[in-house]
Amino acid sequence: MDTVARERLAENVMHFARVLRTAGLPVGPAKVIAALDAVEAVGVENREDFRAALESVLIERHEQQVLFDQAFELFWRNPRLLERMMQLLLPKIYGRMPRDQAEAPLPARLAEAMMPARERAEAGAEEQEVELDAALSFSPREVLQCKDFESMSVDELAQVKAMIARLRLPLPDLPTRRTRPADRGFEVDLRASMRATASGRGAVAPLAWRERRRRHPPLVVLCDISGSMDRYSRMLLLFLHAITNDRDRVHVLLFGTRLTNITRHLKQRDVDVAIARVSAAVSDWAGGTRIGACLSEFNRRWSRRLLAQGAIVLLISDGLDSDVGDGLAHEMERLSKSCRRLIWLNPLLRYAGFEARPAGIRAMLPYVDEFLPVHNLESLKQLAQAFSQRAMARGRGSALLKGAASWR
Repeated sequence: MDTVARERLAENVMHFARVLRTAGLPVGPAKVIAALDAVEAVGVENREDFRAALESVLIERHEQQVLFDQAFELFWRNPRLLERMMQLLLPKIYGRMPRDQAEAPLPARLAEAMMPARERAEAGAEEQEVELDAALSFSPREVLQCKDFESMSVDELAQVKAMIARLRLPLPDLPTRRTRPADRGFEVDLRASMRATASGRGAVAPLAWRERRRRHPPLVVLCDISGSMDRYSRMLLLFLHAITNDRDRVHVLLFGTRLTNITRHLKQRDVDVAIARVSAAVSDWAGGTRIGACLSEFNRRWSRRLLAQGAIVLLISDGLDSDVGDGLAHEMERLSKSCRRLIWLNPLLRYAGFEARPAGIRAMLPYVDEFLPVHNLESLKQLAQAFSQRAMARGRGSALLKGAASWR
């Protein structure tokens, strides 16, 4: 390879690494230099060898593979993917993604990374100008926190997605049955005390103590994905992805007409890949709702595995059941007795005149410990208050029980 060709190849590899870095992959100068050395070692005669050389240096995690493959095919001139990229830049309606496209998603951030630097700078300048013009009005961030997900525009939904990805759910640490050595406490460690006495050869040895270990309880989320919950469930999936990757022992199951465990898919660090795999795994999105049948399947197949060690259950649903509450009360009672705390998040609570008239809501409400709204960012932040140490004690509020009785 002559000097001119080597310089052009180095420039292209540098621009490709810049695209990956703009798309979110951790690609620094050291990786760029290592990529150039790898490419010079394998040559450019074979496309697969060239691809493997860049891949071995520029990515570190398995979840970065999908984004790298798409960027490689697009940057090194694949006309079919370039067509899809142009379609991605056009406005589109939120809908269910086809199965073949869901398995190989084309993230919007890759489209932004392929945008020329001048256009990105102009877009950033426009956003900054709008923010300065609105300085004397209410904060856009504050307005979005209180705005309903269902009434948001596409641009507002994009901003809220970024805010939701930064939310965390602080689960309190609770005492377990296991103990550990401690400097002081209420339980004497007899074995350690006897060892200290024996090694002291008759000298008086201080008592050894033990205390209970503390650990946050498991969190199980049951999320309704029926047609009436479509907009809310899509936004809440981003929140569930954030808390699933923030801590261990979080399990997420979706239900409509059937139950689907998506915990393994949400473990993907890349949110675009995770949501796409969820869309491919769920076959009853935006359909009907059979809450009683789905809870029956959960109690029969998943309850003993997931609800051990005092698990907390988040039930996200509007309570509108296609089976008109058939068998729902029995399954809700069984679920509430199997967990430490059952919290119901219902978007219908956003209405001031909400009444529990549907049969499904009347059957579920008596077995719930907390009944909270979930329709905007502010309601997600208020959810953290339900996980305070004071609220972790088992027992339903008297006001909630009185309200359930009056609504029956």
